[in-house]
Amino acid sequence: MTEGTTSAAPEGGDTLTRLEQEGEIAADYLEGLLDIADLDGDIDMDVEADRAAVSIISDSNSRDLQKLVGRDGEVLEALQELTRLAVHRETGDRSRLMLDIAGYRAKKREELSELGAKTAAEVRSSGEPVKMNPMTPFERKVVHDAVKAAGLRSESEGEEPQRFVVVLPA
Repeated sequence: MTEGTTSAAPEGGDTLTRLEQEGEIAADYLEGLLDIADLDGDIDMDVEADRAAVSIISDSNSRDLQKLVGRDGEVLEALQELTRLAVHRETGDRSRLMLDIAGYRAKKREELSELGAKTAAEVRSSGEPVKMNPMTPFERKVVHDAVKAAGLRSESEGEEPQRFVVVLPA
Protein backbone atom coordinates (compact mmCIF):
# COMPACT_ATOMS: atom_id res chain seq x y z
CA MET A 1 0.00 0.00 0.00
CA THR A 2 1.04 3.59 -0.45
CA GLU A 3 2.31 5.57 2.48
CA GLY A 4 -0.40 7.37 4.42
CA THR A 5 -0.72 11.11 4.15
CA THR A 6 -2.90 13.55 5.97
CA SER A 7 -4.08 15.34 2.86
CA ALA A 8 -4.37 14.25 -0.77
CA ALA A 9 -3.08 17.60 -2.07
CA PRO A 10 -2.39 21.01 -0.65
CA GLU A 11 -5.46 23.22 -0.42
CA GLY A 12 -6.07 24.65 -3.88
CA GLY A 13 -3.65 22.02 -5.20
CA ASP A 14 -3.81 20.17 -8.47
CA THR A 15 -7.11 18.26 -8.67
CA LEU A 16 -5.76 15.86 -11.28
CA THR A 17 -2.84 14.91 -9.03
CA ARG A 18 -5.21 14.35 -6.10
CA LEU A 19 -7.51 12.15 -8.21
CA GLU A 20 -4.57 10.16 -9.57
CA GLN A 21 -3.41 9.60 -5.99
CA GLU A 22 -6.90 8.37 -5.06
CA GLY A 23 -6.75 5.95 -8.00
CA GLU A 24 -3.36 4.63 -6.91
CA ILE A 25 -4.49 4.09 -3.32
CA ALA A 26 -7.63 2.34 -4.58
CA ALA A 27 -5.59 0.17 -6.96
CA ASP A 28 -3.29 -0.93 -4.13
CA TYR A 29 -6.29 -1.77 -1.94
CA LEU A 30 -8.04 -3.70 -4.72
CA GLU A 31 -4.87 -5.60 -5.67
CA GLY A 32 -4.63 -6.78 -2.08
CA LEU A 33 -8.27 -7.85 -2.20
CA LEU A 34 -7.75 -9.78 -5.44
CA ASP A 35 -4.72 -11.53 -3.90
CA ILE A 36 -6.68 -12.50 -0.78
CA ALA A 37 -9.59 -13.79 -2.90
CA ASP A 38 -7.14 -15.54 -5.27
CA LEU A 39 -8.76 -13.89 -8.30
CA ASP A 40 -7.04 -12.76 -11.48
CA GLY A 41 -7.64 -9.24 -12.70
CA ASP A 42 -5.86 -6.20 -14.00
CA ILE A 43 -6.43 -2.77 -12.51
CA ASP A 44 -7.05 0.17 -14.85
CA MET A 45 -7.07 3.73 -13.48
CA ASP A 46 -8.44 6.88 -15.07
CA VAL A 47 -9.98 10.23 -14.18
CA GLU A 48 -13.51 10.83 -15.49
CA ALA A 49 -15.76 13.83 -14.80
CA ASP A 50 -13.74 15.07 -11.80
CA ARG A 51 -13.56 11.70 -10.07
CA ALA A 52 -11.11 8.83 -9.98
CA ALA A 53 -12.30 5.80 -11.93
CA VAL A 54 -10.84 2.37 -11.24
CA SER A 55 -11.73 -0.78 -13.17
CA ILE A 56 -10.90 -4.41 -12.57
CA ILE A 57 -10.71 -6.26 -15.86
CA SER A 58 -9.69 -9.77 -16.83
CA ASP A 59 -8.56 -11.34 -20.08
CA SER A 60 -9.41 -14.80 -18.84
CA ASN A 61 -12.56 -16.11 -17.22
CA SER A 62 -14.62 -13.07 -16.24
CA ARG A 63 -16.95 -15.42 -14.33
CA ASP A 64 -14.49 -15.17 -11.46
CA LEU A 65 -14.87 -11.40 -11.42
CA GLN A 66 -18.66 -11.75 -11.54
CA LYS A 67 -18.41 -12.89 -7.92
CA LEU A 68 -17.16 -9.37 -7.16
CA VAL A 69 -20.12 -7.82 -9.00
CA GLY A 70 -22.81 -9.88 -7.31
CA ARG A 71 -26.53 -9.86 -8.01
CA ASP A 72 -27.61 -6.52 -9.49
CA GLY A 73 -24.19 -5.06 -8.64
CA GLU A 74 -24.70 -5.33 -4.87
CA VAL A 75 -21.21 -6.65 -4.15
CA LEU A 76 -19.72 -4.06 -6.52
CA GLU A 77 -21.49 -1.25 -4.60
CA ALA A 78 -20.15 -2.60 -1.29
CA LEU A 79 -16.61 -2.93 -2.68
CA GLN A 80 -16.80 0.62 -4.01
CA GLU A 81 -17.70 1.89 -0.53
CA LEU A 82 -14.89 -0.13 1.07
CA THR A 83 -12.45 1.22 -1.51
CA ARG A 84 -13.63 4.78 -0.84
CA LEU A 85 -13.07 4.18 2.88
CA ALA A 86 -9.53 2.91 2.17
CA VAL A 87 -8.84 6.09 0.19
CA HIS A 88 -10.33 8.21 2.98
CA ARG A 89 -8.14 6.44 5.54
CA GLU A 90 -5.02 7.29 3.53
CA THR A 91 -5.88 10.85 2.46
CA GLY A 92 -8.27 12.13 5.12
CA ASP A 93 -10.55 13.35 2.30
CA ARG A 94 -13.91 12.00 1.17
CA SER A 95 -13.62 10.19 -2.17
CA ARG A 96 -16.15 10.06 -5.01
CA LEU A 97 -14.20 7.25 -6.70
CA MET A 98 -16.13 5.04 -9.12
CA LEU A 99 -15.35 1.33 -9.33
CA ASP A 100 -16.20 -0.91 -12.26
CA ILE A 101 -15.67 -4.64 -12.36
CA ALA A 102 -15.70 -6.73 -15.54
CA GLY A 103 -17.39 -3.88 -17.43
CA TYR A 104 -20.59 -4.16 -15.36
CA ARG A 105 -20.97 -0.42 -14.73
CA ALA A 106 -20.07 0.54 -18.31
CA LYS A 107 -22.74 -1.82 -19.65
CA LYS A 108 -25.26 -0.59 -17.06
CA ARG A 109 -24.49 3.06 -17.99
CA GLU A 110 -25.23 2.27 -21.65
CA GLU A 111 -28.54 0.53 -20.82
CA LEU A 112 -29.65 3.35 -18.50
CA SER A 113 -28.76 6.04 -21.04
CA GLU A 114 -30.99 4.29 -23.56
CA LEU A 115 -33.77 3.95 -20.96
CA GLY A 116 -33.51 7.66 -20.07
CA ALA A 117 -33.67 8.70 -23.73
CA LYS A 118 -36.61 6.36 -24.39
CA THR A 119 -38.50 7.66 -21.34
CA ALA A 120 -37.81 11.28 -22.38
CA ALA A 121 -39.27 10.51 -25.84
CA GLU A 122 -42.34 8.95 -24.19
CA VAL A 123 -42.83 12.04 -21.98
CA ARG A 124 -42.34 14.41 -24.93
CA SER A 125 -44.97 12.50 -26.93
CA SER A 126 -47.56 12.14 -24.13
CA GLY A 127 -46.93 15.41 -22.31
CA GLU A 128 -47.33 13.52 -19.00
CA PRO A 129 -44.62 12.96 -16.34
CA VAL A 130 -43.29 9.41 -15.98
CA LYS A 131 -42.19 7.89 -12.66
CA MET A 132 -39.44 5.30 -13.08
CA ASN A 133 -38.57 2.35 -10.86
CA PRO A 134 -36.33 2.88 -7.80
CA MET A 135 -32.63 3.16 -8.64
CA THR A 136 -29.25 3.54 -6.98
CA PRO A 137 -27.63 6.99 -6.95
CA PHE A 138 -25.35 5.94 -9.84
CA GLU A 139 -28.30 4.77 -11.91
CA ARG A 140 -30.32 7.93 -11.22
CA LYS A 141 -27.38 10.13 -12.24
CA VAL A 142 -27.05 8.35 -15.59
CA VAL A 143 -30.80 8.69 -16.26
CA HIS A 144 -30.81 12.39 -15.26
CA ASP A 145 -27.92 13.01 -17.69
CA ALA A 146 -29.73 11.18 -20.54
CA VAL A 147 -32.97 13.10 -19.92
CA LYS A 148 -31.10 16.41 -19.86
CA ALA A 149 -29.34 15.49 -23.13
CA ALA A 150 -32.80 14.82 -24.62
CA GLY A 151 -33.85 18.36 -23.66
CA LEU A 152 -36.20 17.55 -20.77
CA ARG A 153 -36.08 17.88 -16.98
CA SER A 154 -36.05 15.18 -14.32
CA GLU A 155 -36.15 15.04 -10.54
CA SER A 156 -35.46 12.40 -7.92
CA GLU A 157 -38.20 11.65 -5.40
CA GLY A 158 -38.66 9.27 -2.49
CA GLU A 159 -36.33 7.98 0.20
CA GLU A 160 -33.46 5.51 -0.18
CA PRO A 161 -33.60 2.69 -1.12
CA GLN A 162 -36.88 3.48 -2.90
CA ARG A 163 -35.67 6.76 -4.47
CA PHE A 164 -36.70 7.10 -8.12
CA VAL A 165 -36.53 9.46 -11.10
CA VAL A 166 -39.51 11.40 -12.43
CA VAL A 167 -39.14 12.63 -16.00
CA LEU A 168 -41.08 15.87 -16.57
CA PRO A 169 -42.44 17.42 -19.75
CA ALA A 170 -40.75 20.54 -21.13
